[in-house]
Amino acid sequence: MSTLVIVESPAKAKTIQKYLPDGYVVRASLGHIRDLPDNASQLPEEHQGHDWSSLGVNIDAGFEPVYVVKDQRSKRAISELRQELKDADELILATDEDREGEAISWHLIEALKPRVPIKRMVFHEITRSAIQEALEQTRELDMALVEAQETRRILDRLVGYPLSLLVSKKIRYGLSAGRVQSAAVRLLVEREEERRRFRKGSYWDLKAAGRKDDAPFDATLYSVDGTRLATGKDFDESTGRITEGRDVLLLDEERARALAAALIGKSWTVGELHEREYQTSPKPPFTTSTLQQEASRKLGMGAKRAMSVAQKLYESGFITYMRTDSTNLSTQAVDAARAAARKLYGDAYVPDEPRQYRSKAKNAQEAHEAIRPTGDHFTHPERTGLDGDEARLYDLIWKRTVACQMANARRTSQRADLLVDVDGQTLEFRAHGNRIDFPGYIRAYFEGSDDPEAALEDSETLLPPLVEGDTCACQKVEPVGHETKPPARFTEASLVRALEEQGVGHPSTYAAIMDKISSDERYARKEGKTLVPTFFAMAVTRLLDERFPELVDVRFTARMEDDLDEIAAGRGTKLDYLTRFYSQDGAFADKIERYEEEIKPAEARMIALDGLPFPVRVGRYGPYVQVEQGEEVQNVNVPDDVAPADLTMEHIQALLELGEQGPLSLGDDPATGKPVFLLHGPYGHYVQLGGDEEEAPEEGAKKKRKKKPPRASLPKGVEPDDVELDLALQLLSLPRLVGEHPETGVPIEAALGRYGPYVRMDKEYRNLPGFEQIFTITLEEALALVTTPKASRRSNQLIRELGADPASGDTVELLQGRYGPYVKLKRTNASLPKDADVDAFTLEQALALLQEKAQSKKGGKKGGRKKA
Repeated sequence: MSTLVIVESPAKAKTIQKYLPDGYVVRASLGHIRDLPDNASQLPEEHQGHDWSSLGVNIDAGFEPVYVVKDQRSKRAISELRQELKDADELILATDEDREGEAISWHLIEALKPRVPIKRMVFHEITRSAIQEALEQTRELDMALVEAQETRRILDRLVGYPLSLLVSKKIRYGLSAGRVQSAAVRLLVEREEERRRFRKGSYWDLKAAGRKDDAPFDATLYSVDGTRLATGKDFDESTGRITEGRDVLLLDEERARALAAALIGKSWTVGELHEREYQTSPKPPFTTSTLQQEASRKLGMGAKRAMSVAQKLYESGFITYMRTDSTNLSTQAVDAARAAARKLYGDAYVPDEPRQYRSKAKNAQEAHEAIRPTGDHFTHPERTGLDGDEARLYDLIWKRTVACQMANARRTSQRADLLVDVDGQTLEFRAHGNRIDFPGYIRAYFEGSDDPEAALEDSETLLPPLVEGDTCACQKVEPVGHETKPPARFTEASLVRALEEQGVGHPSTYAAIMDKISSDERYARKEGKTLVPTFFAMAVTRLLDERFPELVDVRFTARMEDDLDEIAAGRGTKLDYLTRFYSQDGAFADKIERYEEEIKPAEARMIALDGLPFPVRVGRYGPYVQVEQGEEVQNVNVPDDVAPADLTMEHIQALLELGEQGPLSLGDDPATGKPVFLLHGPYGHYVQLGGDEEEAPEEGAKKKRKKKPPRASLPKGVEPDDVELDLALQLLSLPRLVGEHPETGVPIEAALGRYGPYVRMDKEYRNLPGFEQIFTITLEEALALVTTPKASRRSNQLIRELGADPASGDTVELLQGRYGPYVKLKRTNASLPKDADVDAFTLEQALALLQEKAQSKKGGKKGGRKKA
């Protein structure tokens, strides 16, 4: 008897095959094999030409989707799986245990139309015991899960397509909007608006260095004559002043410095001493969202990268399924974590009773366990053989899982009140300490640090032995000024946390949302780790907020997730939900049709900002403002690096004055006598030789046309204030002829391009390390670069080795070529798709591309012979 087992990926298939008995053949579908069409042209002919064709969903027939096989890879996978089915007596669908996995299994049945018995096998880890147990507990396909996934997919299409088309027409071509994406962008925009409304407040305090019996400690002024000093929390963010009703002392710089001077030579008297014992508990094991957050904070991984690495660890059998909103651990996992903690740290670090965690998610059902190391014995990170990001992420998961079953940390907080009299006033300073009485779980995992032992040491700050009534030397007092800070912008980690807390989206969607927002600079740009929303994001959010408030209201979006969960649980239907949302009178479809006519693009492109007397407009070349200058209206471009919260009238006035001054003349070009100008345009500063000139009209032409003068952009890192005539003339002279090849006579040039400075000879390009080298590189140095043998160049272009080909054992390489990244196996090369993530590209994806390339070569050869 032969059984065909289908999973999603080749790596998963290879791992599972090892754990199955003879007679089982494991093959991969390579993910989803069918999906909604990208456009109407992909539909079968009988479905084209209808009002709903562009959506790929027949809204007139119960929202019936039309699925298509869109790419050659999926077509080939279906063909190969059909061939395997001919020799099988049974089909087992072993796709992932979430809704997407259930849907993939259903699509496989629909596409393959098997005539053999079908079983559904699910597991949350790829180990021998888990696979054998899953074989004994197969079930039927869960159609409620399939219907929930299909509802979500159709809903996103019904919202995303018409909404994206609307914002493209009304605001800017190429912009998109979506159900969850727009709610996430709104959070960014709301935070930016809070920052804009924020008013800064300032206050001062005193920091002091004290000593008792040769033991140093720090203290801070707390009160003067019993009145507490104002701190940042006492200020009203909307006024920048102390909140009304607060009985606090606002210390200014003058008084702070006067008090500091009066404290010279004084001693403190120890007042009350306070100690408080407390305990802290370990965090629960990872869910998808908390893993993404910690990977971002500790490892610097974006959500997409973290999920890609976790996927590899899962498929290789190192961790359990990584798309989950559950914090539950199986008895097997609890025992393994406790055993690891006991072995490494001793019995005292393991509590008498196992810890149990409950998920905060209302309908946590996408998987049955938290993310953890696999098996009944956790492999220590140093013995996995992993390296790079996989080793770092596994180490994080291992530590978090072991720590969650360890004892509480016991601590004691210390506080000493220190009193001193200054000019008849009683000043109270406070010194704080923190003692770790028993480290507990932080021996394995400490929040905010990758080195638990170092964090353990750094987190303890002890006060010297103090007794009430003693005196202490006040050795140094420093006045310190503070300014209140606006609410912090979101990072990927904090945005994921906010979405999860408000019930927007599901664990499997967060990585895609973060990637969409952070990779498309039309919505947000990154400053370090923070996400700064653009003016386009504000315009889109404003339009949706006014016309489709339900779509950007996180509470409404969260309720939509609840409705989808009801469908997954069998308590709701796709038809009922989509009818209410889309088709009823006044529902989404009616709104789209009405707003197509009502919304005027000129109004949609205007953004009112708090504190500005005129709106910011978004146009083809970015944001700008219109300022009245007498009887004229002048457009002023807003630089790309100015955040919406930070745009002020001072910015605009400076830009306006720059425009009124006209181009800054740097001097005259000695060769032509023409002036050289420094100007500012939509894409930054540039230099220009001469002004616009009119060309004589060509024969038959009616009008003269303006001839563009020579221009050159400033190199990255060069500030406008640093540009003088000599540098401007150098830039305008590019490309620079370095010389000619001594044998062929081919010219060799140095120039500045989109990706920086370079030298070139014919079609051979080589990057230069610095801008200055364009003007200093010699012919000999340039020749050495451009004539570097290709073999040496090839080794420099290797990005990384992806692993071994299971069939031949040869290494699959990922390389950077002249026309982009590609993968190589022996003599077969295959280019990566344009939208591929090079950092996250896997061996399985590479093998699929190489197989497709090899098949196309065979097809070409067969075709050639036939023709001959």
